[in-house]
Amino acid sequence: MIAPLGRGLVLLALLACAVGGIVALLSGARRSEQGWNIARWMAITAVVAIMGSTALMEYALLARDFSVAYVAQVGSVDVPDYIAFVSLWSSLEGSILFWGFVLMAYTAGFAVSTRGRFGSLTPYALGIQLLVGVFFTFLIAGVASPFGTMDPVPTSGPGPNPLLQNHLLMVVHPPALYLGYVGMSVPFSMAAGALLAGRLEAGWMRLLRRWMLVPWAFLTLGILLGGWWSYEVLGWGGYWAWDPVENASFLPWLTATAFLHSAQIMERKGQFKVWTLVLAMASFLLTLLGTFMTRSGVFNSVHSFTQSEIGPVFLGFIAVATGFTVVLLSLRMASLAQTSTDLDGVVTRPGLFLANNLLFVGVTFTVLLGTVYPLLNEAVSGERISVGEPYFNQMTLPLWMGVLFLMGVGPVFPWGRPDVDELKKRVLRPGVAAVVGTALALGLGLTNPWGVATVALAVFAGTVSVAEIWAPVSVRMGRGEGFTEAAGKALSRTRRRVAGHVVHLGVVLLAIGIAASSSMRQDVQKLIERGQTIEWAGYELTFDEMEIREEPHLQATVAHVTVGRAGSVITQLEPSMNHYRSTGQAIGTPAVYTGPGEDLYLSVINVEEDVLAIRVLVEPLVAWVWLGGLVMFLGGLLAAWPARASKAPASAEAAA
Repeated sequence: MIAPLGRGLVLLALLACAVGGIVALLSGARRSEQGWNIARWMAITAVVAIMGSTALMEYALLARDFSVAYVAQVGSVDVPDYIAFVSLWSSLEGSILFWGFVLMAYTAGFAVSTRGRFGSLTPYALGIQLLVGVFFTFLIAGVASPFGTMDPVPTSGPGPNPLLQNHLLMVVHPPALYLGYVGMSVPFSMAAGALLAGRLEAGWMRLLRRWMLVPWAFLTLGILLGGWWSYEVLGWGGYWAWDPVENASFLPWLTATAFLHSAQIMERKGQFKVWTLVLAMASFLLTLLGTFMTRSGVFNSVHSFTQSEIGPVFLGFIAVATGFTVVLLSLRMASLAQTSTDLDGVVTRPGLFLANNLLFVGVTFTVLLGTVYPLLNEAVSGERISVGEPYFNQMTLPLWMGVLFLMGVGPVFPWGRPDVDELKKRVLRPGVAAVVGTALALGLGLTNPWGVATVALAVFAGTVSVAEIWAPVSVRMGRGEGFTEAAGKALSRTRRRVAGHVVHLGVVLLAIGIAASSSMRQDVQKLIERGQTIEWAGYELTFDEMEIREEPHLQATVAHVTVGRAGSVITQLEPSMNHYRSTGQAIGTPAVYTGPGEDLYLSVINVEEDVLAIRVLVEPLVAWVWLGGLVMFLGGLLAAWPARASKAPASAEAAA
């Protein structure tokens, strides 16, 4: 019963998206209020239908209804309920259904937030959004349908990939990534709507920027959680390996970040209109490319699924979407005339924003080339090659240094032509802080030139951001307001500015964490007998005992290790090797102790009754990576939060 009902709801969503998309575009062209109402009701129908089908699939997974093909593929009577629930995004068909679910949720949010405002812009944008929905509901109804039936019905299934069962982060990492990926469809639709209408209103641009901030924040969180999952599960002690699918999630983040900076220039000076829309549309196209990489199986990655019929279909949609974007831009870009083309010189804030955009595009092109070149080379020559970490580090590190530099000096420069004496005053304090930070890094043992340069630029940029956040609070406190009142009013009236600098502070923490953990990492492999204590990197490690733990879906071989320093016990760690019964696969689960300045990381290589083979790593400041990513996420949400309408005129500091 679940399978035919689920298929019926998906087909209803497909029909509603098709009718609603066409009617919305026609109502935008003809300014038809009746057409807009029909399109809106079609959108509501599609949203309800796809959400209903997703709910049915979750019910089938939790009920272990193995008559449904997808449940038979990824379900198991042995796995806990929470693993059964997250199995929705553990394989191809369920992940595409989840894609459609998130897409319809964003579509509903967009329709509610616009409420028919902005004339023909809204119908055009909703029409494009629904036509994107046509493709994904077509996939769910066709080549990637999870609602097939099984005959005979099995009594159980293999369960999801063991890697996806091995840590709770897999409960939140994929949804966060999807909220980032799929959310890029709304800025794409809004940019296309502006091009179709031939105009770009200030209110529409502000809404477009907010709709980019939301998926940007969740994509930031998704990438962060993916790195944390890799660190906590895979046992190699790292969090970023330039894996093709990691890169696929990074590419739209880069162009979306460039968009958010370019949009500020467009809002303030009326410049970069077409370029800003190009970045918005390119971000969505890159999410499609990333989804293709993950779902088609063309790349060998821990993230990718097996070969399926979805690859050619998805590639065709990418080609259609890209062709539509190119044609639309070529036909309509002339209608979006700039109000000003003067940057007031290169060494001004607009000029530095432009340089920032060029650096982000440079990183995007470098990563894209290194990711797809091996695939293209194999298709043309038949020779399989790989492009690894050395290429990406060597090619992107200088560009990242440039980004950090501009992140520090950009806020120092005015919008117009700078006053040299004033610039010297504003640069002095962060410059001194950068020198102190560099000396401290060298004193703590950071000798890698790139690492030292990263710390210096990050401290400079962080000092500037702290000063920019504090400035309006200081002005108010000088007028006699208390700190709490001054901070609250400054935040409410300069929220976007503060949020931007909060994101920058997150980048500072992230950059310092990466520099320290990658340049000062200590790594060794040891054999420890039961009861033996070894000393390494200031730690005392004692192998106490080995324990076998039985769970319905796995058998865990757990090593109990006591960690001490200078004769005192710090903690007990339990690295393990998990054997999953359904697949026979063994996966190690590292144990991590996070101290004030570093992580102690233990990963089991092999464990027997009396001897433990273990990998021991000490990684300084790696926790700053997770903290920095979280600060960036919160800063993005703060920037996206709708401002309350104010009856009072804007203050001088808010204008600044």
